Amino acid sequence: MKTILAFGDSLTWGADPASGLRHPSVYRWPTALEAGLDGEAEVIAEGLGGRTTCYDDHTGPSCRNGAKALEVALASHMPLDLVIIMLGTNDLKPMHGGQAETAVSGMRRLVQIVETFPYKPRSAQPKLLILAPPPCVAGSAGVPAAGRRIAESERVAALYEKLAGESNCAFFDAGTVASASPVDGVHLEAEATAKIGRALVMPVRNILF
Repeated sequence: MKTILAFGDSLTWGADPASGLRHPSVYRWPTALEAGLDGEAEVIAEGLGGRTTCYDDHTGPSCRNGAKALEVALASHMPLDLVIIMLGTNDLKPMHGGQAETAVSGMRRLVQIVETFPYKPRSAQPKLLILAPPPCVAGSAGVPAAGRRIAESERVAALYEKLAGESNCAFFDAGTVASASPVDGVHLEAEATAKIGRALVMPVRNILF
């Protein structure tokens, strides 16, 4: 059986845009992906609300810096066959610069961590899939939550795809199968979250099998 790490923020955790609580497990995209792989892989969900690619954010109750957390997750769960990273939405907050380039720079650092981490054995480096989050949309207040800009969020996927090509890793644009909720313009409704997991089944099969 293969082992996959799904590393992300509240979109991976499964935050409900209306309540802020968690979608039932069956709707979270790591669960939907594992179900679609039909016993051939375990998908470990490692999502945290507010997580950035590599930027500190001390406004939350725990460390939100993805670069720091990724090293811990790799050590905790190795050996891994595949790491899927979906981050960047929180990098678009004004406090982190609010530009797509902020997310791309951070994602580049995460790619480096996956490539250079001291795995046991050293040859057990997992494959990597960069997953671009769905772009933001206008929320109930007319803009996305937390001051994010729609135009910048729409630039992320193309830049991530370019980075994936340069880094020789896989890429998937979650925005092709799911859209952010108009409730807050950022988070995903339950069915949209599940759609991402189902859409990843064939790409992941192509990577691993």
